[in-house]
Amino acid sequence: MEALLLAGGKGERLGEAAGGLPKPLVPVAGRPLASYALSRLAAAGVDRVIVACAAGLEGDFERELAGYGPEIVAVGEQAPLGRGGGLRLAASARLEDGPVLAANGDEILDVELGALLAAHGESAAAATIVVAPMPSAFGVVELGVDDRVTAFMEAPRLPHWVNAGLYVLGDDALGRLPERGDHETLTFPQLAAEGRLAAYRHEGLWLTVNTPKDLRRAEEVLGGELEPAAVR
Repeated sequence: MEALLLAGGKGERLGEAAGGLPKPLVPVAGRPLASYALSRLAAAGVDRVIVACAAGLEGDFERELAGYGPEIVAVGEQAPLGRGGGLRLAASARLEDGPVLAANGDEILDVELGALLAAHGESAAAATIVVAPMPSAFGVVELGVDDRVTAFMEAPRLPHWVNAGLYVLGDDALGRLPERGDHETLTFPQLAAEGRLAAYRHEGLWLTVNTPKDLRRAEEVLGGELEPAAVR
């Protein structure tokens, strides 16, 4: 079974914390960030992962991500293609047809991938996206009559869901990926308008690493210093 991995992130917002590495190869708790996604893919039976990365870095990804289960095949973008274009490029190197798992290389989720694939098959959708609850970035003040403050809530959960960067893409969805651009603003809205985009709710661990603060939190969770439940 194959999977696609987006690994074009430069880690610019990480600054010096990236150590000059592309974000998916930045060490977290002693191993590359993207390796955590690879381990989970391997546990689900994936034995070949096609990595979309910047041209010239193919060897770095194949070397640094070797040994985490799947065979790594890196394909380089000669020019920035956007996330949708990167997925399309990776998909062009597939050896099989049918639904395929696709993930961002800078996201860490403890999703049960077998259950995700089963849900996608039952839905008959063109694609399924994993969605996670959206917590508020700020504390909330509850107001009552005459604007009297009645309570304070620290970072409550909002009534919205967020795209967590993990998908199952069927052949039709793959065929609609843009040659250049973002699938989240092009392909997915089209499928949603047709009623052919399904969601898979995930309320477990979801780590996305964009800033030095995110990196420290990931180090604490994956290094065993912080309980995963404390992330949300």
